[in-house]
Amino acid sequence: MRPRQSIAGFSLLEVMVAILILGIALVGLAQGITTALTSTKETEIQTAAALLAAGQIELLRADGVIIDGEKEGDGGAEMPLYRWKQTIRSTPINGLHDVVVTVQSGQTGQSIYELQTLLFDPPPTTTDDGLGSGKQKDRRKDRRRERR
Repeated sequence: MRPRQSIAGFSLLEVMVAILILGIALVGLAQGITTALTSTKETEIQTAAALLAAGQIELLRADGVIIDGEKEGDGGAEMPLYRWKQTIRSTPINGLHDVVVTVQSGQTGQSIYELQTLLFDPPPTTTDDGLGSGKQKDRRKDRRRERR
């Protein structure tokens, strides 16, 4: 009588366990990819909102005159999904203004990003030569241009 030889190959149980492990790995991979895509989209929204808020503050600086009050607007053709609200308040220090720019979703109205800063705009004064505040601001702008 011949000794019994073992049969090489996989049993049904081994194949089922391998498929189960592979399935769990694929589900984990799919979940990881979904989480990464969601995180990337949220980061893109936050970045765009931050750029819009910073741009509004830079426009305010470029105007050269800071007036207390509120303004609202949208992102324009470049950023149609966003709306912004700018609030400017005086502080106890003469000429210093508290500026808050809030960016909201244009669709839901939910606040996405808020940027707050302090900007200094020297209060208008009259000079010895009797120039009014408008002419004095023009002279300040001319001096800034000369420095460049």
